Amino acid sequence: MTTDKSITQYFGVNLAELLSEKILTVFSNFDYVSYTNAISLKVNGLGYKQRIELHANELYKHLPEDYERSINILISILGEENQKETGMFTDFYWIMPIGKYVEIFGIDNFDFSIRAIEEITKRNTGEYAIRPFLRKFPDQTIYQLLIWAKSNNFHLRRLSSEGSRLKLPWATKLDTFIDKPEPVFKILDILKEDSVKFVKKSVANNVTDYLKVNYEAARTLLLEWSKSDNTNTKWIVNYATRKISI
Repeated sequence: MTTDKSITQYFGVNLAELLSEKILTVFSNFDYVSYTNAISLKVNGLGYKQRIELHANELYKHLPEDYERSINILISILGEENQKETGMFTDFYWIMPIGKYVEIFGIDNFDFSIRAIEEITKRNTGEYAIRPFLRKFPDQTIYQLLIWAKSNNFHLRRLSSEGSRLKLPWATKLDTFIDKPEPVFKILDILKEDSVKFVKKSVANNVTDYLKVNYEAARTLLLEWSKSDNTNTKWIVNYATRKISI
């Protein structure tokens, strides 16, 4: 799935049928007929992002009203973890509405939502779902990102950087830390020697975002990193400055 058109086709009635099949294995009272019909009636003409939100909204209507119970149902269908740096938008594309579910409906239940984002990220990505929590609970969420930055799971390490990016593609701008980037830079400093390219690119892109909105702070960080002999840190500095000189 490389274009919006090719992505969009995966999020119609076919996804409703796939999710229904998985949900029914753990929640036999799920009204899959009503859910599937609702998607069928509303999905035509919608783009990729709109379709994901539609699925999230319809899941909310058809799962138990209690958020903790419903999110436990959704977590239980996630299956095996993604062992690769790719596959988030191919093999595990079907998890996207679950991330959106947490993003929209989970903001008032921090602990359960963070647990869900962690499990989602091990297969797909929680980079979108985490952003409302960074806005509403910046200190609490940064603390969690610092924990993930030290995780043995490279998907979680990447999330600690990607989720805190200012200009994440397909997401609204995160301006919480523009003028005071120290909390984000503390996360990036933990990751600056990461050997996984998936993580390194995220760190570099995060700093590149800051070069565009808080140049001096980002420049100071990169100049400090450029003193390092670590090959991974050097790679991040070079990638971050490939289009912007410091």
